[in-house]
Amino acid sequence: MMDFRPDEEQKMLTDTIARFARERVRKVYRDAEEEGEIPAALVQAGWEIGLLPTALPEAYGGFGDYSAVTGALALEEFAWGDLAITLNVMTPNLVAIPIMLCGTEQQKGEYLPQFCEEAPPKVSAALTEPAVQFSPYKLQTKATQDGDAYVLKGTKTFVPLADEAEVILVYAAEEGQTQAFLVPATAAGLTIGKRDKLMGVRSLPTNLVTLADVRVPLTARLGGEAGIDFGLILNHSRVALGAAAVGVARAGFEYARDYAKQRVQFGEPIAHRQSIAFMLADMATEVDEARLLVWEAAWLLDRGQNVTREATIMKQQVDRMVMQVTDRAVQILGGYGYIREYPVELWLRNARGFAAFDGLAMI
Repeated sequence: MMDFRPDEEQKMLTDTIARFARERVRKVYRDAEEEGEIPAALVQAGWEIGLLPTALPEAYGGFGDYSAVTGALALEEFAWGDLAITLNVMTPNLVAIPIMLCGTEQQKGEYLPQFCEEAPPKVSAALTEPAVQFSPYKLQTKATQDGDAYVLKGTKTFVPLADEAEVILVYAAEEGQTQAFLVPATAAGLTIGKRDKLMGVRSLPTNLVTLADVRVPLTARLGGEAGIDFGLILNHSRVALGAAAVGVARAGFEYARDYAKQRVQFGEPIAHRQSIAFMLADMATEVDEARLLVWEAAWLLDRGQNVTREATIMKQQVDRMVMQVTDRAVQILGGYGYIREYPVELWLRNARGFAAFDGLAMI
């Protein structure tokens, strides 16, 4: 039987992250959005909470206590503070988790200890492509074996922190199957393009990455000859994105709820009006429903089950929910909801991106 009551360690972790989000992230996220830059000290402080080392095996310097449920709990609290800052702090997960799940022993020994150090390693991952009806299972970026090397050719977008990355985990189609390759950012033929001008998460630097016949050794293929279980990796990403979406939606709901209680018109708070009260009730219900779908998929992941069905259904539902809840938050604030001084318009813009964020978060 599923039991989603957090244990003592999970409660301590989520309380720590909630406090960090409230006391640190919420104080700077709006300025970071306007300036397009997150304070380096804040990123370092977020890294020092130790979410990723906690999930990695002890043999590689971690604490050996991986749990997708714990990751989902933590990510919701973090994203409640701000989505862009969360994705920035969590970018190393995009490389570490796939290596932990699918890497060879040599790859694990070479890379995983780097994710347990005091400062985050400079890495990124490239999955999404600038294509209509993008599908992670039908990539346009190709990998072709040529003797003792693989040749990669294609274009990626939404690659976080690419301009400072030293290694990029590039996903490419090899004989119709999605595989992943650990590519040095200095590899000949790899070009980091200009920074994306995004509608939301504007303080998270993402770039276009072009691969023009980039050659990497056979050992760069994640998982070696066995390759990767891409469905497993994608499910971990979608659970992470689902948890983050719940955090964003919860932020919008709570702000709209508190505003409706304080905003007085015609002698009473607007929360007393049936139309507003019913809207808030629907928002609260939808957030809770989505959270349970995320937790179910995470719980099944922890038990080694194939959760492709559950993760896909969850992702579709959560993508719809976060848009609807944040849009209703804007509605409840009326004209103020459209003013940048209030955060609900930011949460709505961030929410719109979840449908295109495959591969941008990982637990």
